[in-house]
Order: sequence, then structure tokens, then C-alpha cells
Amino acid sequence: MTGPLDVGVIGTGWCGGIRALASARSALVDGLHLAEIDPARLAEVAEATGARTATADWERLVADDRISAIMISATPETLHHPMARAALAAGKHVLLEKPMALTLEEADELIGLAEAGGLKFTIGYSQRFNAKQALIRRAIDDGTLGTVTSILISRHITRSLGAKISSRTRLSPAAMEATHDLDFAFWCLGPRRPVRVYSQNAWGVRRATHGSPDTQYLLVTMDDGAVVTVGAGMSLPPGYPNQSTTWMEVLGTDGAVLADASHRDIVLNTVSDGVRFPLSTMPGEYVGATYAGPMERETTHFLEAVAHDRPVMVDPRLARTTMEVYLAADLSAERGEAVGLPLSAEAYEAALKVGRA
Repeated sequence: MTGPLDVGVIGTGWCGGIRALASARSALVDGLHLAEIDPARLAEVAEATGARTATADWERLVADDRISAIMISATPETLHHPMARAALAAGKHVLLEKPMALTLEEADELIGLAEAGGLKFTIGYSQRFNAKQALIRRAIDDGTLGTVTSILISRHITRSLGAKISSRTRLSPAAMEATHDLDFAFWCLGPRRPVRVYSQNAWGVRRATHGSPDTQYLLVTMDDGAVVTVGAGMSLPPGYPNQSTTWMEVLGTDGAVLADASHRDIVLNTVSDGVRFPLSTMPGEYVGATYAGPMERETTHFLEAVAHDRPVMVDPRLARTTMEVYLAADLSAERGEAVGLPLSAEAYEAALKVGRA
């Protein structure tokens, strides 16, 4: 084990604030360093965490020789690649929020830098750290389900949260929401690999406001014939009382797991706000000294991987596969036809054009 870590967090908004507080509470962290361009938010998180340094310039964290690990939670998502590239080139271990990059070439560059430097590099697919997903994975690994033949996941977030996401980036529901469930499915099914994708968009209220579909559906065929189906929506009505609702079905030759992650187990009803389902955000949240949700555990896992030289749970090469699948899904939805994997050079260029449209 190395000594206590000095850790940097770039971007201290919703997710970055969680990671900063989790790091500050960890016995593995000696010094916390923050970078945030919003002065009020920087001051708020610095005070809450007792940060050793706080700056508006993220490059100061990259250049600081005391810092061995950096978590990048900055938005917009166009910043992910240049920030991660600089941190890895400086010899820092990196936890990077999804998406890991906007192009496969950028993803390959980051993976290459990490591998050449012997660095921990992982992507923020926090849903792997939910107890229900962990149970499904265990049931697959220990043979309870036999051979898995299909996985179905439906995920929907509220219209307000979808608007917040779409206001900073034009990435599709596949890239921003379904990506979590693709990652989880491919992690469960490995070493099987996806070979074909068909996707279709459902257009509604978000066409006029964001030029984006309300929901995107993906049908992915694996190399052994197993099927992964994911539906990702960003337009639950304003009155829907929670942030995220998910349903999962995993079917195998010897059994099945059906998991309800719709967060309807706690109901808060007030005169002012009506019914609300607390603790329903995807990252989770602190409730006093207790954390409800996956992101704190994911953050701690990264710190432990760095401190104890352990493997990270989310392999960036699998994250690259997930990225290739959602790029193919966007191209499929545009063309109205299935797209084979891996993407040909022609199909990849076409997918990038769709993503930039």
C-alpha cells in the first residue's frame, strides 16, 4: 500500500461534489485538491471538505506533484478527453465520468497513455455499484441463471433532468443514459462481445426544445446470439415524483432475475410538493452520515485501487466497446437499419456525423 493519497477533483458540481466529500471522508486521503470555475460552488465544497487547495484552474491540479490521483467530473463532456489526457500524461491515476471521449481515437489515446504509464484509468459507470446490479452479476457468475440468453433494461429520467443534460451537450439518450445499462450488460456477459446493433428513436416533446428524441431503444446481438435490449428515456412528465426509474430482466437457461429499481419503496407526501420518491437519483445522495446510492462506493473503490494497487472494476477497454455500440446505435436510428460491429471506417465516420448533427 502507498501512503495517504493527495487527490484532485476537477469539477465539483453534482457528481464532483459527491466524489469530493467521499474523498474527504476517506482515511486513504491525506490532502484533497479542488478545481471549479464557479467561485460560489468552489467555496462551498472547499469549506464542506476542508480541501487543502481550491482553484479555478484545473491545470494547477495536473501540475501538482503531490497529487497522485484525479477524478474528472467536469462538464460539458467535450472537456473529458483533454483533461484526462493531460492528467494521464502527467502520471496521475484517473477516474473519468462517462462518456470517456467523443471519438474512438480519443478513447484509444487515453487507454494507450494509461497502459504505457502503468496507471489506473477507469470510467464512472456507477450503476455497477448498486446492490441490485451486483446481485444480478453474482447470479450470473455463480451459475444460478445458467447461460444468460437475454437482458432487458428500461431506464427513464425526468424531463427536468433530461433538459439539464441536453442543455450542455447534444449527445443522444444512448450515449448519456443507455450507456450505463450497456456497460452493465456487457460486463455481465463478458467475454461475449456485441456484433450487431439496431436502434430506433421515439420523438416527442424534446424535439422542439432540444432537437433530441424522448426515448431511444437499442437491440444488441452478442456473438453467441444472446440479446441485450435497452430503452433509455429522458422525458418523464414534470409531475413524475422521482429522478430515475429502472426495470431489469435477466433470463438464463436455468433461471431469471427481475429487479425493480423504480425507487417507489419510500413515499414522501407533503402539502406543498405532493408525492415524492426520495433517494431516487442515479448517483445517490448523503442522508446524514449514511450514503444512499452507488457513487460514494465507486469513489472509494477507485481510491482503494490506487492505494492498494488493485484492479479497477470498470476496464476502459470495455468502456470503449460500450462507446462503439452507442455510436453504432445512433447511426442505426438515423439509417433505420442494423449496423454491424466493429464499426467499419465508413460506418464510424457516418456515426460521428450523426452525433454532431
